Amino acid sequence: MRLGAIDIGSNAARLLISEVVISNNKPVFNKLNLVRVPLRLGFDVFDKKEISPEKATMIINTLQAYKYLLGAYEVQYFKAAATSAMRDASNTADILQQIRNETGIDIEVISGGDEASFIYENHIAEDLDKEHSYLYIDVGGGSTELTFFAESKLVFKESFNIGTIRLIKNQVEEKRWLDMKEFIKKETKGHDSDLVAIGSGGNINKVFSLSKRKDGKPLSLELLKDYYKELGSFSVEDRMRLYNLKEDRADVIVPALQIYINVMRWANTEEIYVPKIGLADGLIQHLFEELVRKGVRF
Repeated sequence: MRLGAIDIGSNAARLLISEVVISNNKPVFNKLNLVRVPLRLGFDVFDKKEISPEKATMIINTLQAYKYLLGAYEVQYFKAAATSAMRDASNTADILQQIRNETGIDIEVISGGDEASFIYENHIAEDLDKEHSYLYIDVGGGSTELTFFAESKLVFKESFNIGTIRLIKNQVEEKRWLDMKEFIKKETKGHDSDLVAIGSGGNINKVFSLSKRKDGKPLSLELLKDYYKELGSFSVEDRMRLYNLKEDRADVIVPALQIYINVMRWANTEEIYVPKIGLADGLIQHLFEELVRKGVRF
């Protein structure tokens, strides 16, 4: 069976289409297509507190294209969610109604806590060494979601309004950093010696690709610091040219590294695994589990 997920973030909108097969009584998710459109809603919302008519048209055109792709792939069920920029925009209700009228797609604006939960739906930690605890770090344009997994249990999930676009716009006050620091130090206390980070989001995936590491091998905190200094020493134009980055990646990758580095330092962890998962993957997993509960056969 084919399932789809649409993730409308503060930087980009993604469509993920996966085929689900049951093998040895377990679902296996095979990625068929991933399409990304850099809508950059955060640049509107975090400045003007609303989505402009131009951006609204871009969203509708993107979702119309996604709808055609869902049809072309014969996707039977899909889930659509929007995150930080849509949470903050004053005209979100109007935009959602417009999308519904013109595309027939219902978008759910999810809370930061739900966003963290959907990332955790990937269950990556369950396949890793039970001797360790795991901190999921998902960095987006508008917010950072942290989910902590220890002793085979979900310990906490928390969302902070610290994101790459907010940093570019100088809209993250020092107090927000301090609140995140205190929270991480307090909630991970006692797990310092065995904590491993798991990173998700387009920026950490790109850093992993640049590192030429083999899949399954972690990145060290020191390597992230080196990339932060190296990439930060170049202009956005030079990053695009030297590292073959698209503009909408070249400008956000440095603030993203700043967030990952700070979270890892405060959690006292030296390594981060990058399984190349994101919110869209979590939405697919969540949708699958919803369908199973409803008795849909795979």
